Amino acid sequence: MRRYLRVVVLCLACGFCSLLYAFSQLAVSLEEGAGGGGGKPQAAAASWLGGGGRGAARGAGSAGPAAHPGRSDRYSVKAQPVERMHLAVVACGERLEETVTMLKSALIFSIKPLQVHIFAEDQLHDSFKGILDNWSFLQTFNYSLYPITFPSENAAEWKKLFKPCASQRLFLPLILKDVDSLLYVDTDILFLRPIDDIWSLLKKFNSTQIAAMAPEHEEPRIGWYNRFARHPYYGKTGVNSGVMLMNMTRMRRKYFKNDMTAVRLRWGDILMPLLKKYKLNITWGDQDLLNIVFFHNPESLFVFPCQWNYRPDHCIYGSNCREAEEEGIFILHGNRGVYHDDKQPAFRAVYEALRNVFKRHYSEREFRLHQIANEAHGIVCARKGCSRRSSKEAAKDQMHNKKSQHPAPLSGVFSRYQVWPLWAQSHQANPMQFCRN
Repeated sequence: MRRYLRVVVLCLACGFCSLLYAFSQLAVSLEEGAGGGGGKPQAAAASWLGGGGRGAARGAGSAGPAAHPGRSDRYSVKAQPVERMHLAVVACGERLEETVTMLKSALIFSIKPLQVHIFAEDQLHDSFKGILDNWSFLQTFNYSLYPITFPSENAAEWKKLFKPCASQRLFLPLILKDVDSLLYVDTDILFLRPIDDIWSLLKKFNSTQIAAMAPEHEEPRIGWYNRFARHPYYGKTGVNSGVMLMNMTRMRRKYFKNDMTAVRLRWGDILMPLLKKYKLNITWGDQDLLNIVFFHNPESLFVFPCQWNYRPDHCIYGSNCREAEEEGIFILHGNRGVYHDDKQPAFRAVYEALRNVFKRHYSEREFRLHQIANEAHGIVCARKGCSRRSSKEAAKDQMHNKKSQHPAPLSGVFSRYQVWPLWAQSHQANPMQFCRN
């Protein structure tokens, strides 16, 4: 009888020891998994045409099982890598404030991690660093600064094309060689819903499409290209390049049809010949060159609706963006300087509201409260409040902001202009009514 008891006790002891060992291994693997996701991903360094890049990149590498080769990964829990979105902007001259405001709108509404590529004149670099380094509490944001770079043999000609530095966007596929896909925006863009939404359009590209843009006009009777252009352009009214989503891997690989030679040319080889042929016939610089490229290669362009690039042009002669009327405005494009004058009060109201975010040092908790308060598919503007608001009332609100020690919450600024997040209405609410009566 004692023998049987000893055997039973021995078996129980062995089983208990086995359980302890299994739990200890599981604890080690869980600890390694937690360590692997603790830090910010390192911002990738971009490759330059002539060598290594110059600028600032924030982020820290993370430690994981590879950092501890002696540990067993038998029970390791491996986290799925999170897709990082890439946003690019080019800033020259007096565009610092607009660029920073655009970035605020991108961060407030976006969900996935965001890598921002800022191409700026050298004198703006310190200002960008001074502002963006104060946003270090944002765990999903990294940025890199780059100088303005053009091919050396034609740099002066490219830089003065249309507006200073605007044609830099044409060379992004050649500069950011390690970036697969990219969203380029002008400095006067404001996001009114997550970048994740326009980023998801990449999945809708067919096998031949390499880029996406919105039409320049919806109504041919007021279109510019179909009435005045002296060069080929895409579709009926051309496309606007202020918001341009690119699969840059495909752009670098593609051979483009053209009207200069029977031989198809790659992206890096077609730009200068295009400029030489059409430089006396183009008005809008790099946008015109893009229109010429996609005129000859229409199968390569994905056209998204005007609500992804909503401009004053959609208001000047009455509302003419049907998708915005039905679903709301997703991206606001304040060209024609409407953020800084009284011609389109609704555009200016939204710009000033977003500009005031982060005027002081915000904690991560406060930033999250901003995100929650403004979690919206778009922003709705009441026609009466925005279109008929007098310049005296607008100036009074502006003076109130200056006197206040801390800027009012974003939702509060919107309320003073009678602009509300869409969720405060219903999901079937009317879209933004940005057009003057």
